[in-house]
This record gives sequence, C-alpha cells and structure tokens, in this order.
Amino acid sequence: MIDPAWLRAHPLPIPAEDDDKSARGTVQVVGGCAEVPGAVLLAGEGALRAGAGKLRLASVRSVAAHLAVAAPEALVIALDETEDGLIAPGAADALLPRLSRCAALLVGPGMPEDGAAALLGALLRHMEPGPGVVIDAGALGELASYPELLRRHHGRCVITPHAGEMARLLGMERDAVTADPLAAARKAAGMLDVVVAMKGSRTWVVAPEGEALLCTHGHVGLATSGSGDTLGGILAGLLARGADPVQATAWAVWLHAEAGHRLARKMGTLGFLARELLAEIPAIMADLSAG
Repeated sequence: MIDPAWLRAHPLPIPAEDDDKSARGTVQVVGGCAEVPGAVLLAGEGALRAGAGKLRLASVRSVAAHLAVAAPEALVIALDETEDGLIAPGAADALLPRLSRCAALLVGPGMPEDGAAALLGALLRHMEPGPGVVIDAGALGELASYPELLRRHHGRCVITPHAGEMARLLGMERDAVTADPLAAARKAAGMLDVVVAMKGSRTWVVAPEGEALLCTHGHVGLATSGSGDTLGGILAGLLARGADPVQATAWAVWLHAEAGHRLARKMGTLGFLARELLAEIPAIMADLSAG
C-alpha cells in the first residue's frame, strides 16, 4: 500500500543546504496546442511545486509568449505549428539539443494524438538514455508501436493512462481494463519496460518486473479538467530531484490524492480546480518529511 508509512520509509532526495537550483534538476515539458495551452502551464507548475529546480516549457509558437508571461519562472521554447495549431512535424529537432541538460522530460499534456506519437518517437529514438521520461495524454496513443524505443531507456519511462487510454494501448475493451486494472498495468509494464501509473479511484503503480503498489487515497474531486496534467508535472518534478521512477510515481500519486482531500476539507467535495491542487504540494511533502 502507498500510505504515509510507505512514503516515510522511501524518503525523497533532499538537497544539501548549499545546492543551487541546478542540483534539483531541470524539467522539460512538451505539449499543448493553440486550443489547449494551459495543460503545459499546469504541468510545469506541478514540476516546480514538487521541488524541481528549473523549468522549461515547449509549445506552439502562437502561445509561447503567453506561457512566458503566465510562468515567469520558466524558459519557454516556441515550436513551429501547423495550420490547425498543433505542434508541427520536425519539432524534435529543436528540442533534442536541449534535452542533454534536463533531468526529466514530460511529453503529452494538452496534445491531441495527431502528431504526438511521431514527436515522442523521435525524442525517444534520439535522446540519450538517462533522464526520466513521463508520457501522458495524447502521447500515449501509439506507444505499442514503439516498444524498442521505450526499452532503450531501461525502465526510466513512466506512463500515466486512465482506463480508456490503457484499453487503446493494449487493444482491449475498456470494460476489460476496469475489471482487472492490475493485470492490464502489468501487461503494459512488461511489454514496454516502463513504470505504469494505472489511474483511477484506486491507482496501481507497477514496475516493469511486475512489482505493484496500490494507492486507495483517491478523491472524486480529482476527476476534473487538468488534474492529470498536474499529476504528470508533479511526477516529472520528483524524477528531476533524483527519485527513482517507481518511488517518484508512488509519491506523485499520493501527493496528488492528498491535495484533493485537503482542498475538499476547505472548499467542498466538488468544485475545486486542478490548478488549486498545486499550492498544497509543498506542505504535504513537508508534513511527510517531518514524520
């Protein structure tokens, strides 16, 4: 079970007093489109709230300046875009030279599946293994086509599907996934050599070898627009700090769930916003570190 006892037994890396921001790692978030630019912003703030030291956001050129104003803490990369406002083919060429200086990469928030798979494939094929890679939302659609590219990253990739996304990934009916989410997560983890966060009211975290952890701390209020983007960002931030992929995923799932519970106590069961989750994260981490 993922609970406070487990988390305290697997503490997050803590920076030394004289460490600078680079020691806590740089997160690169890639995603968004002209219609959904805010997903990148939510994910980026999640990474910083989880303790990452530096943040880079990459999205379509038409929204880049707006992102830079909304997130003054971030370096913003403007990517070429199609007439439909999507990230254009070839965007990987602009991103790959920068990834050598990143500790974690998050791909997918706010991206339609159209074009996301090709971009992810190019990044996985050409980036050097080592950084943690979080794959979410639109980037999940064609993962089954890239098993060899995922395996070359030696278990450093994390995928965060809900039941519908997992069903498409495995070529199964959604009902079959919801009937046995652990079996589906284990199948995907072994097939792709990735860590899986099988999202739901009960979230399974499964390692490539099949080790499974269960979080039952979910909250109905978390089922809201942008919530998955915040989870992906928190996870990327923890990877950047140096947590291993299973540990980072378990911590991210719990922090996200506990933030929902704290907001529910203050505001009500439903109606809090995904962006409001993020300000809760530092205090939750501090409470767990304090014992």
